[in-house]
Amino acid sequence: MELSILNKDGKDSKKKAKLSDSIYGIEPNDHAIYLDVKQHLANKRQGTSKSKERAEITGSTKKIKKQKGTGTARAGSIKSPLFRGGGTAFGPRPRDYSFKLNKKLKRLARCSALSYKAKEGELHIVENFDMDAPKTKEFTQILSNLKSSDKKTLMVVPELNKNIYLSSRNLKGIKVVTASDINTYDLMNSKSVLVAEAALAKIETILS
Repeated sequence: MELSILNKDGKDSKKKAKLSDSIYGIEPNDHAIYLDVKQHLANKRQGTSKSKERAEITGSTKKIKKQKGTGTARAGSIKSPLFRGGGTAFGPRPRDYSFKLNKKLKRLARCSALSYKAKEGELHIVENFDMDAPKTKEFTQILSNLKSSDKKTLMVVPELNKNIYLSSRNLKGIKVVTASDINTYDLMNSKSVLVAEAALAKIETILS
């Protein structure tokens, strides 16, 4: 598979990027994508929700009324979940939601996501560019030239570039990641994936 390489003005640079069919041209595995996205979201959960149960509530343990003769149900403690201010029955407790996936499955999921983007025409290769200083206006113009300013966009750069990162930080719908940090969730959550030319080799090294 070959794609034209665009410059930062959004024009064809007359160069072609050869993409590996084993990464960008496979039959996507939807279940692998589902599992990888599920793990990504689960690992982000803090798991710190907590409610007090009846043993943790401050209150008297005195029997609040006599056992019989009241015409209502018996009650032994004001801390019962049945009463207002009582403990919560089976409430949430702190827990770890994360789980593990095999490396081969995670690799398959990322390749499947990249293959989807390539097939749907949402994957674009961009010439390597740099910015002299953090300038959001200049970065916005580059996105506009690449017809990605009004879309959820994922930009993949070969290595951390402070000026590009700072220029994009305040923009809604744009995320800049390095080639080593791409994940299935970010790929599937974007409508446009811009990959720097130098990042292609790193992606192939990681996923091949």
